[in-house]
Amino acid sequence: MNDGFPDPFAANSGWALDAPRPVIPTPATMGGQLRGRRVVIGSPGLGWRSDLRADEKVVQGSRTYVPVMAESEWYRAEAEQTEVFAALVPVDRVWVEELGVAGTTSSTRPAEAQLVSLDEPPRRPPVVATEADFLAGRRVARLLEDGGEQRDLRAVTELYTSENGEICARITQELDWYRWGWDGRTPKTLEVPAHLLWIE
Repeated sequence: MNDGFPDPFAANSGWALDAPRPVIPTPATMGGQLRGRRVVIGSPGLGWRSDLRADEKVVQGSRTYVPVMAESEWYRAEAEQTEVFAALVPVDRVWVEELGVAGTTSSTRPAEAQLVSLDEPPRRPPVVATEADFLAGRRVARLLEDGGEQRDLRAVTELYTSENGEICARITQELDWYRWGWDGRTPKTLEVPAHLLWIE
């Protein structure tokens, strides 16, 4: 008999977890604590540099600056309790990476290029791992079964098929990712199903 009830969960994307919150650059002039925050620096019309961390603002004379360093240097300074060089960037050339509202972006990449304004750093909607060009080394957000998110992660592999036939990738904490580069210590990794991983 084929008159059974349809499976309400079959092919219903409404039951999928929402995409993680998008990264939205916000001017550092708007205030708030900066120590350890991810930042983007640059000049409107010229270009942007990311994968940086900030320290608290400093005032010299009548100008306000933000100490900015490469993210790898920030992690090393925190892990080894050492001082590292930080460039002093005028506060009006610094944007803080804030997290936007979940569910406001599409889970798929657009079919055509999206043009952006050069007046501010571009917003980065999350892209599900299965649609990314590559994963290894990229910042990822991991969706948790309770609807939460885990950030400050890096992918250490591309997608592969696990022993149980699921498409997965291996990820690690960002501190372990950077430590791998400065002392060669292989990071601890976690195998995560691809549908729970998003490129930030």
